[in-house]
Amino acid sequence: MGGSSGGGGSSSSSGTYTMRYADYIEVRHNEFLQTTAFYRQNLIPNNNPYGAYIDIPVDDGFFGAGYVLASFPALFDIYGKFVAGLDIEALWEQIYASTIDSPQTVTLVNAESMLLDDELESSILPKFMTGMRDLNAVMSSTFVIGKALLYDTKQKLISKFSAELKWKLITIAQDRWKAHLAWNTETVTSYARIFDLYFSAKNNITKMNFEYHAKNSLWAMEVLDYERANLGALQGAMKQTNSASSGGSSGGSVLGGALSGAAAGGMMTGGNPIGIAGGAILGGIAGLL
Repeated sequence: MGGSSGGGGSSSSSGTYTMRYADYIEVRHNEFLQTTAFYRQNLIPNNNPYGAYIDIPVDDGFFGAGYVLASFPALFDIYGKFVAGLDIEALWEQIYASTIDSPQTVTLVNAESMLLDDELESSILPKFMTGMRDLNAVMSSTFVIGKALLYDTKQKLISKFSAELKWKLITIAQDRWKAHLAWNTETVTSYARIFDLYFSAKNNITKMNFEYHAKNSLWAMEVLDYERANLGALQGAMKQTNSASSGGSSGGSVLGGALSGAAAGGMMTGGNPIGIAGGAILGGIAGLL
Protein backbone atom coordinates (compact mmCIF):
# COMPACT_ATOMS: atom_id res chain seq x y z
CA MET A 1 0.00 0.00 0.00
CA GLY A 2 1.17 3.53 -0.57
CA GLY A 3 0.01 7.11 -0.68
CA SER A 4 1.24 10.50 -1.88
CA SER A 5 0.22 14.18 -1.72
CA GLY A 6 1.52 17.38 -3.23
CA GLY A 7 0.76 21.06 -3.93
CA GLY A 8 1.98 24.65 -3.83
CA GLY A 9 4.72 24.20 -6.41
CA SER A 10 6.53 21.55 -4.42
CA SER A 11 6.05 17.94 -4.05
CA SER A 12 6.65 15.54 -1.30
CA SER A 13 5.88 11.92 -0.98
CA SER A 14 5.61 9.54 1.88
CA GLY A 15 4.46 5.99 2.03
CA THR A 16 4.27 2.93 4.15
CA TYR A 17 4.87 -0.47 2.64
CA THR A 18 4.01 -3.72 4.31
CA MET A 19 5.10 -7.13 3.01
CA ARG A 20 2.75 -9.91 3.97
CA TYR A 21 2.91 -13.66 3.57
CA ALA A 22 0.18 -16.20 3.57
CA ASP A 23 -1.54 -16.48 6.92
CA TYR A 24 -0.40 -20.04 7.51
CA ILE A 25 3.23 -18.98 6.91
CA GLU A 26 3.00 -16.05 9.31
CA VAL A 27 1.36 -18.26 11.94
CA ARG A 28 4.09 -20.85 11.64
CA HIS A 29 6.77 -18.15 11.71
CA ASN A 30 5.27 -16.71 14.86
CA GLU A 31 5.24 -20.17 16.46
CA PHE A 32 8.81 -20.65 15.31
CA LEU A 33 9.89 -17.39 16.98
CA GLN A 34 8.14 -18.36 20.21
CA THR A 35 9.96 -21.70 20.18
CA THR A 36 13.21 -19.86 19.49
CA ALA A 37 12.60 -17.53 22.44
CA PHE A 38 11.84 -20.50 24.70
CA TYR A 39 15.08 -22.24 23.83
CA ARG A 40 17.03 -19.00 24.04
CA GLN A 41 15.77 -18.38 27.58
CA ASN A 42 16.89 -21.87 28.55
CA LEU A 43 20.15 -22.06 26.60
CA ILE A 44 21.79 -18.84 27.75
CA PRO A 45 21.77 -19.42 31.51
CA ASN A 46 21.60 -23.21 31.72
CA ASN A 47 23.25 -24.86 28.72
CA ASN A 48 26.53 -23.08 28.12
CA PRO A 49 28.85 -25.89 26.93
CA TYR A 50 31.93 -23.81 27.69
CA GLY A 51 31.02 -22.74 31.21
CA ALA A 52 32.64 -25.74 32.90
CA TYR A 53 35.81 -25.66 30.80
CA ILE A 54 39.02 -25.88 32.86
CA ASP A 55 42.32 -24.66 31.45
CA ILE A 56 44.73 -27.42 30.43
CA PRO A 57 47.92 -27.02 32.52
CA VAL A 58 50.76 -27.40 30.00
CA ASP A 59 53.61 -27.15 32.51
CA ASP A 60 52.20 -29.89 34.73
CA GLY A 61 51.95 -32.19 31.75
CA PHE A 62 55.55 -31.56 30.69
CA PHE A 63 57.43 -31.15 33.95
CA GLY A 64 55.17 -32.47 36.70
CA ALA A 65 53.06 -30.69 39.29
CA GLY A 66 54.80 -27.74 40.89
CA TYR A 67 57.56 -27.43 38.26
CA VAL A 68 58.01 -24.85 35.52
CA LEU A 69 60.49 -24.36 32.69
CA ALA A 70 62.83 -22.35 34.91
CA SER A 71 63.12 -25.35 37.25
CA PHE A 72 65.44 -27.07 34.74
CA PRO A 73 68.82 -26.16 33.17
CA ALA A 74 68.78 -23.68 30.31
CA LEU A 75 69.45 -24.94 26.78
CA PHE A 76 72.80 -23.10 26.51
CA ASP A 77 73.81 -24.48 29.90
CA ILE A 78 73.26 -28.01 28.59
CA TYR A 79 75.13 -27.16 25.37
CA GLY A 80 78.09 -25.76 27.29
CA LYS A 81 78.20 -28.76 29.61
CA PHE A 82 77.85 -31.53 27.02
CA VAL A 83 79.52 -30.03 23.92
CA ALA A 84 81.29 -26.67 24.19
CA GLY A 85 82.98 -27.38 27.51
CA LEU A 86 83.91 -31.00 26.76
CA ASP A 87 87.66 -31.85 26.71
CA ILE A 88 87.76 -34.68 24.16
CA GLU A 89 91.40 -35.56 24.96
CA ALA A 90 90.66 -35.94 28.66
CA LEU A 91 87.60 -37.95 27.71
CA TRP A 92 89.73 -40.27 25.55
CA GLU A 93 92.24 -40.85 28.36
CA GLN A 94 89.42 -41.59 30.78
CA ILE A 95 87.71 -44.07 28.46
CA TYR A 96 91.02 -45.67 27.43
CA ALA A 97 92.03 -46.25 31.05
CA SER A 98 88.61 -47.57 32.04
CA THR A 99 88.65 -50.01 29.08
CA ILE A 100 92.29 -51.21 28.94
CA ASP A 101 92.89 -51.39 32.69
CA SER A 102 89.41 -52.38 33.68
CA PRO A 103 88.86 -55.02 36.40
CA GLN A 104 87.60 -57.36 33.70
CA THR A 105 90.91 -57.09 31.82
CA VAL A 106 92.90 -57.84 34.97
CA THR A 107 90.65 -60.81 35.68
CA LEU A 108 91.19 -62.25 32.19
CA VAL A 109 95.00 -61.91 32.44
CA ASN A 110 95.05 -63.50 35.91
CA ALA A 111 92.87 -66.35 34.68
CA GLU A 112 95.24 -67.02 31.77
CA SER A 113 98.19 -66.93 34.18
CA MET A 114 96.53 -69.49 36.46
CA LEU A 115 95.85 -71.81 33.51
CA LEU A 116 99.49 -71.64 32.42
CA ASP A 117 100.68 -72.20 36.00
CA ASP A 118 98.46 -75.26 36.25
CA GLU A 119 99.76 -76.65 32.96
CA LEU A 120 103.34 -75.92 33.98
CA GLU A 121 103.04 -77.53 37.41
CA SER A 122 100.96 -80.52 36.40
CA SER A 123 102.42 -81.43 33.02
CA ILE A 124 105.49 -79.58 31.77
CA LEU A 125 107.66 -79.56 34.93
CA PRO A 126 107.06 -83.24 35.77
CA LYS A 127 108.12 -84.24 32.25
CA PHE A 128 111.16 -81.95 32.45
CA MET A 129 112.21 -83.29 35.84
CA THR A 130 111.77 -86.91 34.72
CA GLY A 131 113.99 -86.32 31.72
CA MET A 132 116.66 -84.58 33.78
CA ARG A 133 116.55 -87.39 36.31
CA ASP A 134 117.06 -89.95 33.59
CA LEU A 135 120.11 -87.96 32.53
CA ASN A 136 121.24 -87.79 36.13
CA ALA A 137 121.34 -84.01 35.82
CA VAL A 138 118.92 -82.99 38.55
CA MET A 139 121.66 -81.45 40.62
CA SER A 140 123.35 -79.76 37.70
CA SER A 141 123.21 -76.14 36.65
CA THR A 142 121.45 -77.26 33.49
CA PHE A 143 118.42 -78.31 35.53
CA VAL A 144 118.26 -74.91 37.23
CA ILE A 145 118.63 -73.04 33.96
CA GLY A 146 116.05 -75.22 32.20
CA LYS A 147 113.50 -74.74 34.96
CA ALA A 148 114.05 -70.98 34.89
CA LEU A 149 113.53 -70.97 31.13
CA LEU A 150 110.18 -72.73 31.55
CA TYR A 151 108.95 -70.08 33.98
CA ASP A 152 110.31 -67.36 31.70
CA THR A 153 108.39 -68.82 28.78
CA LYS A 154 105.23 -68.89 30.86
CA GLN A 155 105.71 -65.22 31.75
CA LYS A 156 106.27 -64.32 28.10
CA LEU A 157 103.06 -66.11 27.13
CA ILE A 158 101.18 -64.12 29.77
CA SER A 159 102.67 -60.86 28.48
CA LYS A 160 101.75 -61.79 24.91
CA PHE A 161 98.20 -62.65 25.93
CA SER A 162 97.87 -59.34 27.81
CA ALA A 163 99.27 -57.32 24.88
CA GLU A 164 96.95 -58.97 22.33
CA LEU A 165 93.96 -58.48 24.61
CA LYS A 166 94.71 -54.80 25.17
CA TRP A 167 95.36 -54.25 21.45
CA LYS A 168 91.87 -55.52 20.70
CA LEU A 169 90.46 -53.38 23.50
CA ILE A 170 91.90 -50.21 21.91
CA THR A 171 89.32 -50.48 19.12
CA ILE A 172 86.59 -50.95 21.71
CA ALA A 173 87.84 -47.91 23.63
CA GLN A 174 87.78 -45.85 20.43
CA ASP A 175 84.20 -46.96 19.69
CA ARG A 176 83.18 -46.06 23.24
CA TRP A 177 84.79 -42.63 22.84
CA LYS A 178 82.93 -41.98 19.57
CA ALA A 179 79.66 -43.19 21.09
CA HIS A 180 80.18 -40.88 24.07
CA LEU A 181 80.71 -37.87 21.77
CA ALA A 182 77.62 -38.80 19.75
CA TRP A 183 75.62 -39.27 22.96
CA ASN A 184 76.58 -35.79 24.18
CA THR A 185 75.58 -34.23 20.86
CA GLU A 186 72.29 -36.13 20.76
CA THR A 187 71.56 -35.12 24.36
CA VAL A 188 71.76 -31.43 23.43
CA THR A 189 69.74 -32.04 20.25
CA SER A 190 67.03 -33.92 22.16
CA TYR A 191 66.95 -31.20 24.81
CA ALA A 192 66.43 -28.61 22.06
CA ARG A 193 63.64 -30.74 20.55
CA ILE A 194 61.92 -30.88 23.93
CA PHE A 195 62.11 -27.07 24.14
CA ASP A 196 60.62 -26.78 20.66
CA LEU A 197 57.84 -29.23 21.49
CA TYR A 198 57.12 -27.46 24.77
CA PHE A 199 56.78 -24.00 23.25
CA SER A 200 54.70 -25.34 20.37
CA ALA A 201 52.33 -27.13 22.74
CA LYS A 202 52.32 -24.13 25.10
CA ASN A 203 51.31 -21.81 22.27
CA ASN A 204 48.60 -24.12 20.92
CA ILE A 205 47.06 -25.00 24.28
CA THR A 206 47.20 -21.41 25.54
CA LYS A 207 45.44 -20.35 22.34
CA MET A 208 42.83 -23.06 22.85
CA ASN A 209 42.29 -22.00 26.49
CA PHE A 210 41.71 -18.38 25.41
CA GLU A 211 39.38 -19.49 22.63
CA TYR A 212 37.22 -21.47 25.03
CA HIS A 213 37.10 -18.58 27.47
CA ALA A 214 36.06 -16.32 24.60
CA LYS A 215 33.36 -18.79 23.59
CA ASN A 216 32.17 -18.86 27.17
CA SER A 217 31.95 -15.06 27.27
CA LEU A 218 30.22 -14.84 23.88
CA TRP A 219 27.83 -17.73 24.39
CA ALA A 220 24.85 -15.45 25.01
CA MET A 221 25.68 -13.40 21.91
CA GLU A 222 25.94 -16.57 19.83
CA VAL A 223 22.52 -17.80 20.94
CA LEU A 224 21.02 -14.36 20.30
CA ASP A 225 22.60 -14.35 16.85
CA TYR A 226 20.65 -17.48 15.98
CA GLU A 227 17.49 -15.77 17.17
CA ARG A 228 18.35 -12.76 15.02
CA ALA A 229 18.69 -15.07 12.02
CA ASN A 230 15.35 -16.69 12.79
CA LEU A 231 13.67 -13.27 13.01
CA GLY A 232 14.71 -12.57 9.43
CA ALA A 233 13.95 -16.07 8.19
CA LEU A 234 11.09 -14.96 5.94
CA GLN A 235 13.47 -12.71 3.99
CA GLY A 236 15.95 -15.57 3.63
CA ALA A 237 18.49 -13.79 5.84
CA MET A 238 21.68 -15.76 6.34
CA LYS A 239 23.25 -16.10 9.73
CA GLN A 240 26.63 -14.41 9.64
CA THR A 241 28.65 -14.09 12.78
CA ASN A 242 32.19 -13.46 13.92
CA SER A 243 31.57 -15.46 17.05
CA ALA A 244 34.35 -17.47 18.66
CA SER A 245 32.68 -20.70 17.59
CA SER A 246 33.78 -22.19 14.33
CA GLY A 247 31.43 -22.68 11.42
CA GLY A 248 28.14 -21.00 10.66
CA SER A 249 24.61 -22.15 10.14
CA SER A 250 22.63 -21.90 6.95
CA GLY A 251 19.43 -22.77 8.81
CA GLY A 252 18.07 -19.22 8.46
CA SER A 253 18.52 -19.07 4.70
CA VAL A 254 17.21 -22.59 4.21
CA LEU A 255 14.12 -21.86 6.26
CA GLY A 256 13.56 -18.49 4.55
CA GLY A 257 14.03 -20.07 1.13
CA ALA A 258 11.67 -22.88 2.00
CA LEU A 259 8.96 -20.52 3.28
CA SER A 260 9.31 -18.18 0.31
CA GLY A 261 9.27 -21.14 -2.08
CA ALA A 262 6.19 -22.54 -0.42
CA ALA A 263 4.38 -19.20 -0.78
CA ALA A 264 5.33 -18.95 -4.46
CA GLY A 265 4.33 -22.55 -5.10
CA GLY A 266 1.01 -22.01 -3.40
CA MET A 267 0.22 -18.89 -5.45
CA MET A 268 1.16 -20.56 -8.76
CA THR A 269 -0.93 -23.66 -8.06
CA GLY A 270 -3.87 -22.03 -6.40
CA GLY A 271 -3.05 -23.40 -2.96
CA ASN A 272 -2.44 -26.94 -4.14
CA PRO A 273 -0.57 -28.76 -1.32
CA ILE A 274 1.68 -30.50 -3.85
CA GLY A 275 2.70 -27.15 -5.34
CA ILE A 276 3.33 -25.74 -1.88
CA ALA A 277 5.53 -28.72 -0.95
CA GLY A 278 7.45 -28.56 -4.22
CA GLY A 279 8.05 -24.85 -3.81
CA ALA A 280 9.27 -25.38 -0.27
CA ILE A 281 11.77 -28.02 -1.42
CA LEU A 282 13.12 -25.87 -4.23
CA GLY A 283 13.27 -22.85 -1.96
CA GLY A 284 15.19 -24.84 0.65
CA ILE A 285 17.74 -26.01 -1.93
CA ALA A 286 18.17 -22.45 -3.15
CA GLY A 287 18.75 -21.36 0.45
CA LEU A 288 21.56 -23.93 0.78
CA LEU A 289 23.22 -22.62 -2.35
